[in-house]
Amino acid sequence: MREEILRIFPEIGWIEDENLREGVIRTYERALREGGWAPADMERIPFTLLKETGLSYADHVRAVTRISLRVYETFAEVFGNRVPLRRDVLLAGALLHDVGKLLEIEERDGVFQKSPGGKVLRHPFSGVALAYAEGLPPEVLHIIGTHSKEGDPHPRTPEGAVIHHADFTCFETVRG
Repeated sequence: MREEILRIFPEIGWIEDENLREGVIRTYERALREGGWAPADMERIPFTLLKETGLSYADHVRAVTRISLRVYETFAEVFGNRVPLRRDVLLAGALLHDVGKLLEIEERDGVFQKSPGGKVLRHPFSGVALAYAEGLPPEVLHIIGTHSKEGDPHPRTPEGAVIHHADFTCFETVRG
């Protein structure tokens, strides 16, 4: 399973901190097991159930991760250390921001739909639970929990703000 996760998300290898990198992998392993998915299913699961886009969960996660890294690189180049972002926290948060969707979505008779649990517990909440169970740090849990509308009434960390906007840039652009 591990090798397949790394094939689908080569960006995991960009995380320099070994403990954080391994935590991301373990969180995906847990989410796939609990959701009843194979790693390759992440390349079939739609990134949104709201509209057919032809884009997969994996496509979306990779795009958000790459957008977030470009923001990090731009800030470092233009602002130096005046606007510090924690690169590994940013990458881990981007890679895991939607991990709860692996519990929120199910496939029934070839149709992707909300799972019974997904109808009552949105993916930011289940994602935090998955990552917490694997020992991810609070800074990453914060990103997962606040990346979507659930985070709107609360301040986001700088990394959380980057991922929130990268996620919605991707979502709003493809939603049309």
